[in-house]
Amino acid sequence: MAKRDYYKVLDVPKTATEAEIKKAYRRLAMKYHPDRNPNDREAEESFKEAKEACEVLSDAHKRATYDQYGHAGVEAASRGGRGGFGAESFSDIFGDVFGEIFGGARRGGRSQVFRGADLRYELELDLSQAVFGHQVEVDVTRLAECETCHGSGAAKGSSPSTCDTCGGAGQVRVSQGFFQLQQTCPRCRGTGSIVRNPCDKCLGQGRVRRQRKLSVKVPAGVDSGDRVRLSGEGEAGRNGGPPGDLYVEIHVREHPIFERDGPHLSCEVPVSFATAALGGSVAVPTLEGDVQLKIPSETQSGRVFRLRDKGVKPVRSGARGDLFCRVVVETPVHLSAEQRELVRRLDESLQLHAAKHAPREKGFLEGVKRFFAGEPDEA
Repeated sequence: MAKRDYYKVLDVPKTATEAEIKKAYRRLAMKYHPDRNPNDREAEESFKEAKEACEVLSDAHKRATYDQYGHAGVEAASRGGRGGFGAESFSDIFGDVFGEIFGGARRGGRSQVFRGADLRYELELDLSQAVFGHQVEVDVTRLAECETCHGSGAAKGSSPSTCDTCGGAGQVRVSQGFFQLQQTCPRCRGTGSIVRNPCDKCLGQGRVRRQRKLSVKVPAGVDSGDRVRLSGEGEAGRNGGPPGDLYVEIHVREHPIFERDGPHLSCEVPVSFATAALGGSVAVPTLEGDVQLKIPSETQSGRVFRLRDKGVKPVRSGARGDLFCRVVVETPVHLSAEQRELVRRLDESLQLHAAKHAPREKGFLEGVKRFFAGEPDEA
């Protein structure tokens, strides 16, 4: 299936800032996250698509490559490892093909040293762990250097020997008519050496699959989609090459009370009818304990109160967010006969001056009448 334009995936213009891109991703991540859409394949694919778009567009170097070459440039750059994402990397799509056909050794010949692959580990955190930081141990299975042969692949007391087919060059030349083709050596597969007496533990591969426990320090303020890089904790390189990196990708679980939007938090605060009508105060939970929220008299359901500096301090910014409390007037339930009678008498009293006590209800009813009568709305 053809990939969609990353800007259309996130629904942002091509002039969008990094902050706008990450905000759009957070919105989609909250909507399509697998935890919110269990067993929903389409939601899972939409989540992965949004994540991929954010990873490219929030990286200035990758974004420049994408804007110039599209998906092909990004894919070519990712295959090139750490070599970068510029035009030189993009041209490498053709280097292996045309180099072998016309006998041109790309960049002076194939390197015999290979960097290890990067790994990804998905880590789920509670909201409090993400906000205040957390240290956790994770078990990672990876290809590590064989301790018996130290990565050479050869049995103890022996060592790899120079390939007698290519003479250690890693490439061979084949003549076909007027052309002379250069291609990867079929015997050593480009390494320039062969293992005649393989190691019993790794069977000549130089690497073995091993599980390792790692300590990950998650900084305070991370959010879903953020990554923590552990340098050198990926798979071991080959032929003495450097190891790859381990990327720990953060996923914050849904919280039963708070919703997060970047540095800000929001929650619903239920208040009684009497408190909303007469005023008072209610206890509001925050990440650091309860605080008292003053409710003015005649407060309507849906009104939002802002508690400054009660949100999250983002990992990349010093400004702490706010907590937005949306008041929800709670209707009393399980009333006794006496309580029902009291409510009925209160309602009768209020109905005597309905326009005064319930202006929104009166305005709503008048608007409905104008609608069905075909009258224009009042400005």
